[in-house]
Amino acid sequence: MKGILDRDTVGAFCRHTHAELAGAASGPLAGLTFGVKDIYDIVGRKTGFGSPDWLATHDAATATAPAVQRLLDAGARMVGKTHTDELTYSLNGENAHYGTPVNVNAPGRIPGGSSSGSAAAVAAALVDFALGSDTGGSVRAPASFCGIHGMRPTHGRILLAGVCPLAASFDAAGWFARDVALIERVGRVLLGDDLPAPQPSHWLLAQDAFALASDAATKTLQPALGRLTALLGKPQPVTVADAGLPQWFQVFRTLQGAEVWAQHGEWVTRVKPDLGPGVRERVQWASTVTANDVAPARSQREDIARRMDELLADGAVLVLPTLPGIAPLRNTPPAELD
Repeated sequence: MKGILDRDTVGAFCRHTHAELAGAASGPLAGLTFGVKDIYDIVGRKTGFGSPDWLATHDAATATAPAVQRLLDAGARMVGKTHTDELTYSLNGENAHYGTPVNVNAPGRIPGGSSSGSAAAVAAALVDFALGSDTGGSVRAPASFCGIHGMRPTHGRILLAGVCPLAASFDAAGWFARDVALIERVGRVLLGDDLPAPQPSHWLLAQDAFALASDAATKTLQPALGRLTALLGKPQPVTVADAGLPQWFQVFRTLQGAEVWAQHGEWVTRVKPDLGPGVRERVQWASTVTANDVAPARSQREDIARRMDELLADGAVLVLPTLPGIAPLRNTPPAELD
């Protein structure tokens, strides 16, 4: 049987950091295959982080990331490492150094990122499921663009030891599959069964989020909204952000940028990596974020968290579009995508 690199017709898997690991002989995921975003450490191998300069300036890992090990211990077989946007600092899926994985469900359009290879591999049925990460949408966006399911759990629920960080207070592990049943099956391994499953009682329709969505995106969501109505009754329309969602986004962008520079600024300054379009400008902007920018953003973040707790009390489910539109065309200028 051909290996994954021979069968990979969509450019989802990394050749420069390729690794395969057998899973346990038995377990809840026995017989399944998975790919791993190239930010998770594999013992004895380098982690590429989507950057040739990162690869050249870092040593091989001394241990396998616990999240990967849990999947192996559950019987799943790792077949390879998947491409990521450079430093995971993009939602587009286009890497200037390693190319853009093909979105098989929309070949002329981007797969989304930064977990681009993982989403593309699952969409192309090269693996049963794949591990990614999500800081500001890096599982949710490619799942949406590639027409598959993606899960970003609560921040901190999955240990991120042995994982290249972007912005630690937002980083979360996540995963992809082509059906919801497998999303849950993998989740039981990664999250455990120690918490009772929440029972939703009603759902909220985020009017201000839907107002930002294109007609095409809104139309695509109508069948799902109909199924929710059948399950939970008519929604309660709500305005999520009284000050406007763009203001919430700016809070996130500021705090993320500050954390990116705190984490990687020394390496960027010392190595002067050849960063690709879009990522280069984001990193440069991150270097300009000051303490005076961060202080009010942190305060506003606390207000945002309180608002979300208020909305999601009493078994509520908040429903909003993952993204404002369908997948953009490949080679769209980065400035337009931002």
